[in-house]
Amino acid sequence: MADDILIIGAGQAAAQAVQSLRAEGFAGPIRIFGDEPYAPYQRPPLSKKFLAGEIGYDRVELKGQDFYAQSGVETHWGTRVTEIDRKNKRILTADGREYPYGKLLLATGSRVRELNVPGFDLKGVHYLRNIDDVKAIQDHFREGAKMVVVGGGYIGLEVAAVAAKRGIDVTVLETADRVLARVVDPIVSQFYERVHREAGVKIETGVTVSGFEGTDRITAVTSGEGKKYPCDFVVVGIGIIPNTALAVEAGLEVENGIVVDEFCRTSDPDICAAGDCTSHPNAVYGRRIRLESVHNAIEQGKTAAATLAGKEKPYDQVPWFWSDQYDLKLQIVGLSAGYTEAVVRGDPENSRSFAVFYLKDGVLVAVDAVNRAPEFMMAKILTQKKEKLDPARIRDESIGVKEIAG
Repeated sequence: MADDILIIGAGQAAAQAVQSLRAEGFAGPIRIFGDEPYAPYQRPPLSKKFLAGEIGYDRVELKGQDFYAQSGVETHWGTRVTEIDRKNKRILTADGREYPYGKLLLATGSRVRELNVPGFDLKGVHYLRNIDDVKAIQDHFREGAKMVVVGGGYIGLEVAAVAAKRGIDVTVLETADRVLARVVDPIVSQFYERVHREAGVKIETGVTVSGFEGTDRITAVTSGEGKKYPCDFVVVGIGIIPNTALAVEAGLEVENGIVVDEFCRTSDPDICAAGDCTSHPNAVYGRRIRLESVHNAIEQGKTAAATLAGKEKPYDQVPWFWSDQYDLKLQIVGLSAGYTEAVVRGDPENSRSFAVFYLKDGVLVAVDAVNRAPEFMMAKILTQKKEKLDPARIRDESIGVKEIAG
């Protein structure tokens, strides 16, 4: 119908959009479609407390089914959308149904990047992206079991930390020469490698996985360097890919994600997009970026909802992320790509609390804060302002974090 808003996707951005649409005063029909049989839930805990069994589904679910009912939202969980018919303004689903729309929101998220090597389909080879993935991995959690983690990024290291605490023999294989190589300075990489090794995790860098061995179930990981790593199960964490197939097939502009403007509008004025699947202009960094973060999904969900409701509230924020490993909370503000100097505040060699400030020609572009909430909070302000900082003032801890800028 002319007033119907349809949402494809059931993640953080979609859940936020539903809430914000009603808050913005939109009173028309809303329908939401998700591939999984679950209502929208938080994904970050999946590799942390949910994987560890410390919290259950009730703690990761964003809103209960009663919220959608009370908000007058028609839910279609476990329903895959197969086509967007822009000409007739309708969507088609895998069960053969069609639904008309006035406006459409694509919140299709992302999927895991798969490792296509011999043995990829053996039992015991896992990825971690959804609740069912976690359940499958947890089935292997017994003390003394051997696990190989392929990928030394955030997900891989978070899974390694949880498994090590459960008494599992963990080996992390990373193709780069250090963990977290794409996102942090070597100072931070070295710190996390040391912490994991102290917890009993074996870390092998410069390793190219060439295959998985086993007849029916995996028994070892083989490398291009000629080594073999015996294991009972594997978790692969080598990144994610934006889900853009529906957008591409519908003829929307796509380049490293669904291309949107600062109001989350796609190349079709009746279709918005939000979350991991989008590429958006960022005024702070002066370029187009695609983000994989809860913060981005929430804020774009709000912006898209405002646009769909006939209002304009531009999205213009400094990105931030976090990672929990052991007793360490790493909080990241901004994007460090292209930095020219990394300045350390604190002592990463002798403490578990420090921050790394990334400067580009003296201007703050990002901060990694390990157990340093004050630096994290201040970094949000200083990065947004594109503050030029004196490295000496950053290093000097006798100067309060609020006075770093001078």
